[in-house]
Amino acid sequence: MRTKPSQHDYEAVAAFRIALRRFLHETHRISRANGLTPQRYDLLLIIKGSESGRLSITELAAQLSLAPHSVTELVDRAGETGLVRRVHDEDDRRVARVVVTAEGRKRLDRVLIALRPERQALFDLLGGAYGEVTEDVGANHVDET
Repeated sequence: MRTKPSQHDYEAVAAFRIALRRFLHETHRISRANGLTPQRYDLLLIIKGSESGRLSITELAAQLSLAPHSVTELVDRAGETGLVRRVHDEDDRRVARVVVTAEGRKRLDRVLIALRPERQALFDLLGGAYGEVTEDVGANHVDET
């Protein structure tokens, strides 16, 4: 086992970090251009990317690596702008779940589609392991508004 990184290691890690920074920069820029803060983009994406499409504050806090009170504030602000809404859990009415509204979905879809080239570049750098995931993002989009 090597104890020192090789020149190739430095180059590979630098290329990855550059691609990651470019992706994050573009995510922020495109999110803002579509009326979303980067935090709201993450919120919408995590909810829509979940199996149920409806997550509790506790689940969102875990996924976003934030404290529950911070997620509550984020959800409140996103709710005020019509991006998400709270619904009662079907099994336990004491629990509120957060869902994406049609307006939230519309903005999220625009960002996902616009980020396709940057996402593909990052996936390609990782060896193409996720290429098939990105091919269909937005391809079958139906505007529900």
